[in-house]
Amino acid sequence: MSISLKVLFPKQSLIRHFVTNNWKGDAGKYEKIFEPGKVSKERTVPERIPKPQYYYENMPPGSTLGTPEIKNTDQIKAMRLSGQLAAKILQECGSLAIVGKSTDEIDAYAHELIIKSNAYPSPLRYAGFPKSICTSINNVACHGIPDDRQLIDGDIINIDVTVYLNGYHGDCSETFLVGNVDEKGRYLVEATRSCLDMCISLCGPGVSFNKIGQFIQQYCEEKKLESIVAFIGHGIGSYFHGPPEIYHYHNTIGGKMRPGMTFTIEPILTLGESDVALLEDGWTAISLDGARSAQFEHTILITDTGAEILTKVHK
Repeated sequence: MSISLKVLFPKQSLIRHFVTNNWKGDAGKYEKIFEPGKVSKERTVPERIPKPQYYYENMPPGSTLGTPEIKNTDQIKAMRLSGQLAAKILQECGSLAIVGKSTDEIDAYAHELIIKSNAYPSPLRYAGFPKSICTSINNVACHGIPDDRQLIDGDIINIDVTVYLNGYHGDCSETFLVGNVDEKGRYLVEATRSCLDMCISLCGPGVSFNKIGQFIQQYCEEKKLESIVAFIGHGIGSYFHGPPEIYHYHNTIGGKMRPGMTFTIEPILTLGESDVALLEDGWTAISLDGARSAQFEHTILITDTGAEILTKVHK
């Protein structure tokens, strides 16, 4: 789950106009999202489940400014456990990315799996977010709220899962194909998956954080894509969001990776332009030109020799 830098928030009456009229290229075949669906009531969390502080009180998102934390052996062990659980839940949810399944049903499934694992669904109540996962379809860039809309043939859907286990968060996401996705949609999804993989391969001790954004911008130019620059990766641990900030575009911001740092890389790439706006729910970010986007995310650990993916499923 990413941190927002800056997004537009036009009046709801302008959203449909923007999305309908601003596309200048061949959009491919898919259904655009113009407004939120019906959101069900908040799901309950048993008393036995340890909860983050924001469950009990309304709190703003965590600050991503400051010096990144260097985690010790025990903290890293805890991060591995939370990361593995998040990865497992994400793959289970991906099996429900099928025609006729609503995103609310996927949220309910994820919620129950997380609770049964004695963990807490990190997005729930985080800065007021009402659900346990994020589900972002087609032209929704990120932070889509699960609702009653049923998936249809040709959708692409990003499912973003974060769990809070034994005091530590693990965060990951993947974009799934629903039914028969057109060629442009498949290209977008595979290119974004490859982008994240290559970003991770760049990471290691002494590497500048800005190498990630510099690579993504070059990659997008080669693939004729754009990066949604309004959202960034972030440090993670006992906190959901913290330093460092990981920008997904060319930048010269300082700071280097050191062993023991944990953070997310989560590029959102689009077939159109990078401008986004929020729907009336205050969370759902859609592309202003109506173009589709895809996102992939992992939580990684910087080691003495490179980087370890903490949210990779071990078979």
